Amino acid sequence: MAQKPSIPKGTRDFSPEEVLRRNYIINTLRHNFELFGFQPIETPSFENSSTLMGKYGDEGDRLIFKILNSGDYLSKVSEENYSAKDSNALTSEISEKALRYDLTVPFARYVVQHQNEIEFPFKRYQIQPVWRADRPQKGRFREFFQCDADAVGSQSLLQEVTFVQLYDAVFTDLGLKGTTVKMNNRKILSGLAETIGASDKLIDFTVALDKLDKIGEEGVINEMLSKGITAEAIERVKPIFKVSGSFSDKLSVLNELLADSEIGKQGIEELQYINEKIEALGLKTVTLDLDVTLARGLNYYTGAIFEVSAPKGVQMGSIGGGGRYDDLTGIFGLKDVSGVGISFGLDRIYLVLEELNLFPEQAIKGTRLLFLNFGENEALYCLKAVQSLREAGITAELYPDSAKMKKQMSHADKRNIKFVVLAGTQEMAEGVYTLKDMKTGDQKRLDLQGLIEALA
Repeated sequence: MAQKPSIPKGTRDFSPEEVLRRNYIINTLRHNFELFGFQPIETPSFENSSTLMGKYGDEGDRLIFKILNSGDYLSKVSEENYSAKDSNALTSEISEKALRYDLTVPFARYVVQHQNEIEFPFKRYQIQPVWRADRPQKGRFREFFQCDADAVGSQSLLQEVTFVQLYDAVFTDLGLKGTTVKMNNRKILSGLAETIGASDKLIDFTVALDKLDKIGEEGVINEMLSKGITAEAIERVKPIFKVSGSFSDKLSVLNELLADSEIGKQGIEELQYINEKIEALGLKTVTLDLDVTLARGLNYYTGAIFEVSAPKGVQMGSIGGGGRYDDLTGIFGLKDVSGVGISFGLDRIYLVLEELNLFPEQAIKGTRLLFLNFGENEALYCLKAVQSLREAGITAELYPDSAKMKKQMSHADKRNIKFVVLAGTQEMAEGVYTLKDMKTGDQKRLDLQGLIEALA
């Protein structure tokens, strides 16, 4: 009995319609990346294990897919490690390569390896799949695409301004109105921790603060207390729990709280600079908002932090994010190369567009016109027209078999092909084609030029 086919858990097949819709998003991203001066690069789907391991923390290392060495991968295993069943030691002996976990570390490796060929500042974009040995669940897959844009080699805050504009351009083109780019700064968070005498508990403080919208003020306070942050210290930062108003209003609250923190004031100046530039330039559909509780990526972000939320009413996590990092390439020996980067969540953006019914009809660019097949002579007559239509940029095809007309019409209907062409002996004698609209049932008799004009 034949084995029932299947795919690994956490992976997906995509139908033609899904691929076309995903390509619509990807093409929109690619167009805007290039419009903003970002250059495309690609890196291998797998890297040397030494490139990836140790860059994501213990949890990340466990989620990296390792690739077995070719041939007899046990031949070089030490008897001691084999007998001891030491998985960590064995892994390094039987696997020298691994599937990439993200696009950021391979990008850092690329910059260091090609530093003599790159013109800095270097602006790159990358749209490729990544793999994580995670537990599959709704919205979390083991294979998925990342869509990243980064600018390295410049400390100018104009880069951050550009990324806010890039988010605005992409979501405007996708018709996704009401998207919010939430922004904070790592220096603000460091300043707040410093102000309350909890610099040594920065991570505990910010991780708790980041949960404010999920567990509320009381929950945040209880978590901070459990981490050893005093009630007196928490009292001093309570104003940020209820901070509201415009970007400038929130900066005013921070100015008071961080009056004695140099690093905090530096963070405020950076946020103010970016906001002033955005206010002067204007945004089309995206709103820029200061979120003083935003604390993503603390292990590597050193300045601005971004997180993008979907329009209100859509139950979806962040659909994008990023930030400023001061030493991305330091892990490979190239020190002091500052950069800033953002990502777009392709799968989540897809789900939001689908929920809001925002995919335009032209996003699904399938066959527009199917010629019915009534026999050898009629097929040749139709193929000449198909050739001319394709040269005019119109997607058209001929049904390959001279099957019953009902079957051919059903085929067109199931594939959502909008038009069919009937061409029998009478049409051939007159040099015309009968064009039928599958939705309305309307029919027209047109010559080849009229057919092209009707579908152009």
